[in-house]
Amino acid sequence: MKLQNKVAVITGGSSGIGLATARRFVDEGAHVFITGRRQSELDRAKREIGRNVTTVPGDAANLDDLDRLYETVAAERGVVDVVFANAGFVELVPIDKVTPEHFDKTVGINLRGLLFSVQKALPLMKHGGAIVLNSSVVGVMGLPGHSVYGATKAGVRSFARTWAAELKDRGIRVNVVSPGATDTPIIDGQFTSARQADAAKAAFAEQTPLRRIGRPEELAAAVLFLASDDSSFITGIDLQVDGGLAQV
Repeated sequence: MKLQNKVAVITGGSSGIGLATARRFVDEGAHVFITGRRQSELDRAKREIGRNVTTVPGDAANLDDLDRLYETVAAERGVVDVVFANAGFVELVPIDKVTPEHFDKTVGINLRGLLFSVQKALPLMKHGGAIVLNSSVVGVMGLPGHSVYGATKAGVRSFARTWAAELKDRGIRVNVVSPGATDTPIIDGQFTSARQADAAKAAFAEQTPLRRIGRPEELAAAVLFLASDDSSFITGIDLQVDGGLAQV
């Protein structure tokens, strides 16, 4: 039990990598608080996980929702041991089509929301806690149509370096997990049809040295490593879990 009696918060925990991580954390002994914008998905996630999970509806970009999240954590558990800042947004838009609305929404969720998801957890965090930030290999690649998204994910990497230095005296480790193409609803959401999404997945698989895209459970295993004492001498890193996509 790598997280026995730990309290974890996962933003965007109702589907994809967040849900897979919540399941894994609970299996490893943690009580997990998960957020999501859609109540129906939160209800389904709670049924799937089955135990030791509290769902809190909310948008990571909404500071009032984040306050309510941590008020719930404080009332029910009093502490936070692990934060997985996972909520994110991606929309495929080439540079000549970027609008202020697209820019503000992407930055608002991927940078502003992530920063305050972490900041508002700090008063509840014990000495020796762990923070894991979800970035993307797109932050180090030049992927057409992802200029704003890629910039926000590069910013997440920068956050980890700074926060690892700022929080070292509290024994709080801050690390990044950067997925490659992973079979989650976020890929499907970038396209207007299942056929287009399947074609994109096939293209990503062809570009990936391991010749497939990742599974949410594989990313959850990496997040567990960074959240647990297995990585007790690791802080400030970017663990790229991408089948070699950005490595080879």
